[in-house]
Amino acid sequence: MRPEKGISAAEDELAYWLALLLTPGIGTRRFLALLNHFESPREIFESPPQRLAEAKVIPRSIISRLAAPDWATVETQLHWQQRPGNRIITCADSLYPTLLKEIVDPPPLLFVQGQVEALIRQQVAVVGSRNPSPDGSNNTHAFARDLSHHGFTITSGLALGVDTSAHRGALAANGATIAVMGTGPDHRYPRQNRVLADKIIENGALVSELPLGTPPLAENFPRRNRIISGMSLGVLVTEAALRSGSLITARSALEQGREVFAIPGSIHNPLARGCHALLRDGAKLVESTEDITEELGALSTPGPHQSATEPTELFSKPLTHKEEKVLTHIGFDPNSIDLLVERTGLTAEELSAILLVLELHNYVKTTPGGHYMRNGIMTGK
Repeated sequence: MRPEKGISAAEDELAYWLALLLTPGIGTRRFLALLNHFESPREIFESPPQRLAEAKVIPRSIISRLAAPDWATVETQLHWQQRPGNRIITCADSLYPTLLKEIVDPPPLLFVQGQVEALIRQQVAVVGSRNPSPDGSNNTHAFARDLSHHGFTITSGLALGVDTSAHRGALAANGATIAVMGTGPDHRYPRQNRVLADKIIENGALVSELPLGTPPLAENFPRRNRIISGMSLGVLVTEAALRSGSLITARSALEQGREVFAIPGSIHNPLARGCHALLRDGAKLVESTEDITEELGALSTPGPHQSATEPTELFSKPLTHKEEKVLTHIGFDPNSIDLLVERTGLTAEELSAILLVLELHNYVKTTPGGHYMRNGIMTGK
């Protein structure tokens, strides 16, 4: 039996939840199955082996492990919770996300750093490629910022790429954001996002179902995606390849009965193919933030700061006839100077001068390789 060390009654009860979590071979499904047969983890540990065997939930090899819980590691987890800003909540806690309880395999415990109240706010998950295009990053940032203005908490996975842009977009709006990690709460992964993680703690929370000491293991990241979608009203995929973790999140969302939104992209962009596949499978096509808020219900009106639905239309300069002509020949895919010379009939010198003016006034933008494309993708209608 667990030795008493002067801790509170709540922590004493939590110790049994942690002991069960740390028992090798238990896992989420067996943990939940045991909770369906017994009133609490304490009762599980206090029950004789014969009663545990009669429940027919776990094999006898695991029943024998319950006789010797790892109380030393449990104490380590409890000490972590005693630090300011840290909290371990169980699926029986009032602060456990209601939507997450509804999924098939909700995590029995959540390790939270930051504002634990953020977990019970209405959330939209934003996910996508770890190597997005510049447009993918910009669109993600703008959508996350604007959804924050509408009162949604932005949930993502702290990965590089789209996840990073989503968290930063929410923070740019002084909104709340949640990062669901694939490591224990004492790890910051990837290393490049350590500073970002600290900022998220100030305006939201870092969340993990994994105990302290769990390193970044490949098998844990797909599992955490069910939490990202499970806590959210809907999932927005901004850019994703056909085989990616983002599509795992989106499919988890569909299985959980959540809304799935996808931003279409160029047919020439391989990172748009995942979104196009989702659209073919029934995801909702998104061209503006309103496509999401109208579906989910906006929680508040945008604040005094400029939101992404206020199209950052610095298109105030009237165009000359030649500038208008050039603009009509520039699409939303990158175009080379040679191609535009062919399309417009202008000389390269004339075209370069006009493109410079159009770029200065945000009508067009340059892409890697010196190509040009229209700068017309906005999150507002």
